[in-house]
Amino acid sequence: MAQPAADLHVHTTASDGTLTIEEVPAAADAANLDLVAVTDHDRIHPKLDAPITDHDGVTVIRGIELRVDTGRQRLDLLGYAVESTDELMAELDRLQQNRIERAQRIIDCVEDTLGVALNLDTQPGIGRPHIARALTDSDADYGFQEAFDELIGNDCPCYVPREITPIDRGIDLLTDACPIVGLAHPLRYDDPSAALDHAAKLGAVERYYPYDRAVDTDRVDAAIDRQSLLATGGSDAHGTTLGQAGPPASAVTAVRRRLEKR
Repeated sequence: MAQPAADLHVHTTASDGTLTIEEVPAAADAANLDLVAVTDHDRIHPKLDAPITDHDGVTVIRGIELRVDTGRQRLDLLGYAVESTDELMAELDRLQQNRIERAQRIIDCVEDTLGVALNLDTQPGIGRPHIARALTDSDADYGFQEAFDELIGNDCPCYVPREITPIDRGIDLLTDACPIVGLAHPLRYDDPSAALDHAAKLGAVERYYPYDRAVDTDRVDAAIDRQSLLATGGSDAHGTTLGQAGPPASAVTAVRRRLEKR
């Protein structure tokens, strides 16, 4: 596969990534990228003061990844060049408060179950990866994945569900706030075909993604052609390495043109 020309799916310490916003330019340079989208979970990065900014020669798109509930499955939507509309910010504030309350319940359960102290502050952006990392640093003999598999993963003893935005509400909020809204990693869901059907309401889909198994991208290409979708892509980076996947130059040009029309 050719070297991607951008990484349009990057997480930072504003949610569950380990890359700070100040480290983004160097990470982009290391991957030979000049365009990066910061798409933290249910949160607009507080240090990005405009939809598109320049950071040491790297163009940074202020984005967001919002989880939504279809009633049948949960999907992730990616919004690019997001504006801080009142309705969106109210929803994100609600989601972040729920994240904090949920995280504290999980932490209390883990500490009571294992008899350890995690020493973890519950702040906006917190998610289960923070708890798993804290657990690996504690006196408990647990690795990161083991924490999910045995304690905090879905249906595990310390799992607590969180509030999810209904899909129609999520689409409306992001469409009002972003010039580009797309479906993230369509082939990760239990029912990819149903997920791709929702992309017609969005206008874009994450065509380029580092799946951990063989996938049939033909069905994504067919949806792009059938629904005239914009093809985006990114590495879904939660660490400090960018560019493990992303759109080629032709797709990036189309993304830039759409953003210029905002």
